[in-house]
Amino acid sequence: MQQASQNTNPSAPPPPLLSVTNVEVRYQGSILVLKNVSLTVGEGEIVALLGSNGAGKTTTLKSISSLIQSEEGEVTEGQIFFSDAPIHNQDPVVTVRRGLVQVMEGRRVLEHMSVEQNLIVASAPIKASRQQLNAALEEVYGIFPILSSFRHRQSGYLSGGQQQMLVIGRALMAKPRLLLLDEPSLGLSPIIVTAIFESIARINRELGTSILLVEQNAKVALNIAHRGYVLENGRIVMEGTREELLGNEDLKEFYLGISASGGRRSFKDIKQYRRRRRWLG
Repeated sequence: MQQASQNTNPSAPPPPLLSVTNVEVRYQGSILVLKNVSLTVGEGEIVALLGSNGAGKTTTLKSISSLIQSEEGEVTEGQIFFSDAPIHNQDPVVTVRRGLVQVMEGRRVLEHMSVEQNLIVASAPIKASRQQLNAALEEVYGIFPILSSFRHRQSGYLSGGQQQMLVIGRALMAKPRLLLLDEPSLGLSPIIVTAIFESIARINRELGTSILLVEQNAKVALNIAHRGYVLENGRIVMEGTREELLGNEDLKEFYLGISASGGRRSFKDIKQYRRRRRWLG
């Protein structure tokens, strides 16, 4: 009997690191928030998830990291696979140990602890040795040198930008293969936003960390992302490469506020445009 041949085609693309397939999320068993959301993140990719307030971006991240369970939320349909293993509705600590870490919106530092204490606490789930801990600290300080200068400072006295660096650095202490970032530009000045996003790109480039980036600022996100998705009303309405999305007139007009003539549209025009967006079908 002839044995079935294995698929050893060297040209076949590798499976994605993260695969979200037709996911539906409900709160308290009945409130539908996400509808048939599908997306992927490959090894070494930065993928942007764009959308307006209330589109479901944060819920998407929390459904992937399983943090949604703390808010009485649940993935009720579809599947989420990370590194070929199902992770939907799993224990969030187990998900972290597998190499998937979320940085929450809002710079939630442990204010009464020093910078270095914040970082050390974050390594607890992976039970790092002292040698591994020291190596991880130096890696974080290499990405964010300002944190090294302030390692003994109480984190509550850091600036907003420094706290954002700290929460990203804290996530890196768990040695993630995939980093979920929720609105890292929120409330920061343009100069600090530039510095934060340069650091995010460096994490991807130098550490090989894959990143799923939720961001309202479409332009700054797409400047570093390889691909992107647009989420509206709990469902994906557009996807493409960085070049495709930056060149898309609908995206430029609605999210970047730039009309085909090169000028910015008024709020009244944007409201009219919202009603006639072709890509919402």
